[in-house]
Amino acid sequence: YYISIPGSCDFETQDEEWTTACGLTQDPAGDFHWSISSSAVTGQRGPDTDHTPGKGQHFLYVNSSAQREGNRARISTTTLFPPSLGVCRVRFWFWMFASRQTGVLKVYTAEEHGMDILMWSSHRNEENKW
Repeated sequence: YYISIPGSCDFETQDEEWTTACGLTQDPAGDFHWSISSSAVTGQRGPDTDHTPGKGQHFLYVNSSAQREGNRARISTTTLFPPSLGVCRVRFWFWMFASRQTGVLKVYTAEEHGMDILMWSSHRNEENKW
């Protein structure tokens, strides 16, 4: 992971160490959890490789094939980032090629009193790519 940019992570770490290395935490009340992998889960639709071929190998994923509508898997940053205007940006790559089990990917920020504010969401990719 990149130490120079707070919050940056490429998930190039041991299987169970990505939460600590990336400053993320799983929501214990979630219906299922995020995992780390270097290829599509056997028997499931998914990307063949990470979005940075030749450099990175791992990515986070959720296996939605065994989930029901309304089930959630949630990760949060362990460090709160101070509010900023045009300084702090969220950037990430995602793969959600159309499948009946594909849910919705949502990004929230938490305001100072703890209320989650939806910043961005996506239902699926139109193409089979990151």
